[in-house]
Amino acid sequence: MPRHVAVIMDGNRRWARLRDLPVGSGYEAGVRSLRKIVELCCQWGVKVLTVFAFSTENWFRPKVEVEFLMSLFDRGMQEDAGSFFRDNIRVSVIGDLAKLPETLQELIINLEKATKSNTRFHLIVAVSYSGHYDVVQACQRLAMKAKCGLIEPSDINESLVEQELETKCTEFPYPDLLIRTGGEFRISNFMLWQLAYAELFFAQSLWPDFGEAELLKALVAFQQRRRRYGR
Repeated sequence: MPRHVAVIMDGNRRWARLRDLPVGSGYEAGVRSLRKIVELCCQWGVKVLTVFAFSTENWFRPKVEVEFLMSLFDRGMQEDAGSFFRDNIRVSVIGDLAKLPETLQELIINLEKATKSNTRFHLIVAVSYSGHYDVVQACQRLAMKAKCGLIEPSDINESLVEQELETKCTEFPYPDLLIRTGGEFRISNFMLWQLAYAELFFAQSLWPDFGEAELLKALVAFQQRRRRYGR
């Protein structure tokens, strides 16, 4: 069983358009799908689930859509806070959070603090995130440490870079399995460093339709593969 599963939740807007529904209805259906997948991962022994909820490129979408998504993040975290405590789930949010509304930033800080000691399962939500951003911010942190004399430039190696990546919040920073829904075959600037040796699984299902059968298919495919880690 993979310890860390990452998911690119693609297809919410297409799901809504196929049903002549507002785009927002697709995102709401996607939240319901995420809740189910979190429940299944907890039951089946996955330790960490990282989901790509909102990329840095998504800021360029229509203003009304972005505002709806920010509101949905806020509402979803408040509604699910009780279940996070009840089910012993830790929540972390990674990305350029300074760009988020201040009320949402405060909610994230409080939720992360309140669930930090939960140990059964770790849900990581990538918001205002990109793989490029993650590597650049890690390099900036290391450059500042070098400038302050805390490290020498020659000290910088893979281990130090990894300690500054956004996924330093988890015990298992490298996904074993990446799932992308929606029928697309690319990783879309997601966790570029961390996915170096991940197994990839591309599902045709749109994210709101991705459920138990599809997740089981991805996990079975993972278990049938022989991981070589580039060797």
